[in-house]
Parts: sequence; structure tokens; C-alpha cells
Amino acid sequence: MSSVEEFRAEVRGWLRGNLTGEFASLRGRGGPGREHEAFAERLAWERHMAAAGWTCVGWPKEYGGRGATLEQQVAFHEEYALADAPARVNHIGEQLLGPTLIAFGTPEQRERFLPRIVAVEELWCQGYSEPDAGSDLANLRTRAELDGEEWAVTGQKTWTSLAHESDWCFVVARTEQGSTRHQGLSYLLVPLDQPGVEVRPIAQLTGTCEFNEVFFDGARTAAGNIVGAPGEGWKVAMATLGFERGVSTLGQQVGFRRELEVVIELAKRNRAAEDPLIRDRIAQAWIGLEIIRGNALRMLDGVAAGAPGPEASIGKIFWATWHRELGELAMDVCGADGMLAAGEPYDLDDFQRLFLFSRSDTIYAGSNEIQRNIIAERVLGLPKEVRP
Repeated sequence: MSSVEEFRAEVRGWLRGNLTGEFASLRGRGGPGREHEAFAERLAWERHMAAAGWTCVGWPKEYGGRGATLEQQVAFHEEYALADAPARVNHIGEQLLGPTLIAFGTPEQRERFLPRIVAVEELWCQGYSEPDAGSDLANLRTRAELDGEEWAVTGQKTWTSLAHESDWCFVVARTEQGSTRHQGLSYLLVPLDQPGVEVRPIAQLTGTCEFNEVFFDGARTAAGNIVGAPGEGWKVAMATLGFERGVSTLGQQVGFRRELEVVIELAKRNRAAEDPLIRDRIAQAWIGLEIIRGNALRMLDGVAAGAPGPEASIGKIFWATWHRELGELAMDVCGADGMLAAGEPYDLDDFQRLFLFSRSDTIYAGSNEIQRNIIAERVLGLPKEVRP
């Protein structure tokens, strides 16, 4: 048995032995559009994982990880998804900020923050998008000024996932007065539990509130809580986005497959599959799922070589569009029943939630429009889009 197969068997065995008792009811809980589900219990589960050494498995051992190879990390995320284990609450800290600090942070920053991410003692959110700087991140207006031994941060971030549950936020802010676009930005680590920070949940079509607006009004953070040098925020922020599209995408694909299988079972049960157009769309969905996996594996080749290439943007467009279309297929398979809520006041079933929340897939983490611009301009060398 290879080291990857042994590692996979170890992961599978641990999950089988621990998703029991108080944690058994967490199977399938949480995830996009359902982050409100059993949050405290999922936090307890993740701390249980940490105590057994199953968080941050891909981090180097000197930073608290297992030093797992890329193939072993893929195996971990696939087995986690196959076990229907609950959605992770520490994804942003573990998959985004941690690797960023390992690559760009100071020894002091690594010592302060990484152990608490590994132990799931501090939760993080991402302060990128703003009302006028969503997909066009370089247009951001949040500013920070060095005031003695602290940065003072003023501005607004929006669509900030799980900010209402987070302890810290990594914030991209403009720190050089008069700078524009990609210049003069810095990457700051800002505590949220302080005067000058207000978090306002945003109600979504699903009736849940996992996204937020975050307002900074002179919020403070230590001068040393800057990742990289002042003015290097764009470089660091883009590296974080590269980490965002890492090995966990293969676990995501397993979840997508499970959703498609449930849709197919419903189509068989209510005879929607007798419609040749529905059958054709199901076949196209299955083919698309295989393409998603192929894109993910191709992207991981780039990660292994040092950095994700254009496959990251190609994959994001494809899976986001595929998932949105799966939600539309689910509603058509449901038929007229799909228009009725399961109960008062707004109790949605899984198919309805899939349809509504998947509308956001083509917007968050880089909208389809922006991903197409990246591919056209940076990969194909086409003329840049005309901007005012």
C-alpha cells in the first residue's frame, strides 16, 4: 500500500470512529447557504479534530501541520466529503490566511497566529470586497493610517463571510495617500472585537445571513500586524486568492456529485426522468462534473509547480456556472412543488436552497465576468476592457 493509500485509510478510519456519539448528528450539516446550522457544535467538532491533529494537514510540521503531500491533502478532502462530515468553520483561517502567513508573514506573526488557527481558537474572515470594489478589488477605498504604534482603519467591507462569528479579519486597505488602483495597498490583520468595528449581517434569498457588511471607524490594530511591506498588499492579497483555489476543491466536487445523485433519484421517483429534455440535462450535468474534476486536477499540477495558472480562473467559471445550472435543473425536476415552501415562515428544502444560494456562486470569489477578463487579458493577451 502506498503512502497516499495508507494516509487515506487513516483518514477514513478516524472519521468513521469519531463521527459518532455527540458528533453523529452533524453529518451533512453546514456549508454554503447553511452556515447557520449547528455552528457551535461544528466548532466543537473542529476543535476535536484539532486535538487529534487533523486540522491544517497540509501545513509544514514546524507550523503545527502534518506536512501532508499534495496527494495526501487531496485524499483528506475527498475522504472528509465522502464521510459527509460537517462543513468546516475554520476554512478561511486554515486554507487562506495560514498559508499566506507561512509565505509572507514574519516569525512573530507566525508564532502569534498560526497555533491558534491550528487549534481553532481564533476564527478569521476576509476583508476584500467593498460596495464600489467587489470584483474590481483594486478600486477599494478603505484606508489605514499609521498612528504611533497602531494602524487606524476606516472604511467598509461587504459580503464578508462569517464575520459575525469571527475574531479577526485580514483587511486590504489603502495606506498610501493619493495612490490608485493596485498601488499603495497594504494587508492588515485587524481584531473585530473592539470599538470602531460594526458587523451587520446581510439577509439572503435563502433567509440566512452568512454574509455581512463590516464597518471600520478608526478601528485599531498593532503596527506589526501588516503582512508584507507597506504598499505590497496587492501581491499578498493575490497570493491569498491563489491559496483559496487549492486542494479543497476536490472535496467540493465530491459534494457536488452527492447533490447531483439526489437530483437524479428525485427525477426517477417522480418520473421527471421520462422527459427526454430532463434526461439530456442530467447527462450534461454528469459530464460537467467530470470536467470539474479534470479542471481541479489540472489546477493542482500548477500548484505543485509553484503557483496556480489560468486553470484557477477556468475552473472557477466552470464549477460556478455548473452549480447554478444544477440548481435550475433541481427546480425543474421538482416541478410545481418546487414553488412551495415546506413550512412557515420560510422553510426551504434542500433543492430550493440549492437553487437560490447557487445564484451567488458566479459572483463570490471572483465573478464570472472578472474571471473571463483575467483569462482574456492575462492569458490570451487580448486588449484590455475599456474602463472609464
